[in-house]
Amino acid sequence: MKKYDLLTPEGTRDLIYDECAALRSVGDRLRGIFTSHGYTEVITPGLEFFDVFSNRSRHYSQEELYKLTDGKGRLVVMRPDSTLPIARLVGTRLSGSALPLKFFYNQTIYRANPKESGRDDEFYQSGIEIIGGETMRADMEALSVAAEVMESFEADDWRFEIGDSGFFTELSAKLPLSEKEQDELREYMLGKNYPALDSFLARFGSNRYAEAIGKLARLFGGKEVLAEAAEVLPDEVQPALARLVKVYNNISALGIGGRVTADLGMVSKSQDYYTGIVFRGYVSGYGMPVLSGGRYDKVLADFGADIPATGFAVNENAVANALLKRSGGMLTPPPALLVYSDDEHITEALRHCRKSIEAGLTVEYADLSTEEEARALAVKRGIKHIDTVTADGIKHTVL
Repeated sequence: MKKYDLLTPEGTRDLIYDECAALRSVGDRLRGIFTSHGYTEVITPGLEFFDVFSNRSRHYSQEELYKLTDGKGRLVVMRPDSTLPIARLVGTRLSGSALPLKFFYNQTIYRANPKESGRDDEFYQSGIEIIGGETMRADMEALSVAAEVMESFEADDWRFEIGDSGFFTELSAKLPLSEKEQDELREYMLGKNYPALDSFLARFGSNRYAEAIGKLARLFGGKEVLAEAAEVLPDEVQPALARLVKVYNNISALGIGGRVTADLGMVSKSQDYYTGIVFRGYVSGYGMPVLSGGRYDKVLADFGADIPATGFAVNENAVANALLKRSGGMLTPPPALLVYSDDEHITEALRHCRKSIEAGLTVEYADLSTEEEARALAVKRGIKHIDTVTADGIKHTVL
């Protein structure tokens, strides 16, 4: 029988040195942004009952969930998402609270992704939720904070894609599709698989809604795309288009219009999850979105709170990996000082470490037998200063 005591499960990995520093740096930046805008932190359990994520509108399939049973034999899952637990919280402990509620979170997520997908099954996720509030104001606040988040990553080429779930929802509802066919069509739109999409839609002949979906998938670009959409899309989706145009213009007024692309073919994994504006953020060095969000007005009703909501989530590990690539992996500086002592002066050396730290230095104590070993360690670690504590006092050496 093969032993796995030297491996980590697929989709997980150990983080060391600069990997940890990059991840903590990203988390600290996000926490600073969210708290400065008045968001309050919430932490939800790492384990939730399966029922929290089992409704079709909640957009997680069984295959994506890590499942186990609790002490009473009930099915629970490791948290694959933070929005749904917060919706549960709002519908229970916070029922009747004054609105809007503004939360942020920073916690670990677990999803069973397809192998070879390049995505981690375990990662840190941060984000915000705006529960309640007027739709356009809340959407624009979420987008504005999201833009501030993207700017904080110090990537010159970050960009946004924005769309609206109403386009695909309205048009696909006009076609005689089974649930399975809806999912199939959605997959083609998600992957922008144009040959498969065209073949699928061809079965409907000259149906104007099928033709509109084919056009929708290819409407991707700047302001000119929004003007084109007004000419080629049917009346049923013109309200969604007007909403998207207004958001696009407001984003441009924020000064980030040059980084924003309209994608009218943007869809979510679940037909009933997003109900309005949707958006994604990208940075170089990572081929998938590092930030994603949108409006989800139906979700809280499942938890007894019929309240509109919007928000976004950030994959901290993905951002940290991109940060490491740009920095060259030099985020953890060596200690400023290495302190060594002979056997008789260990206590004095440790007191010297404390005093040096109180003076503002970063200090490492050398748990080594000889001064020569301490010097070799300092050279290897890039430490430039050594203090040696003996009966003669403290000898300072600069390497």
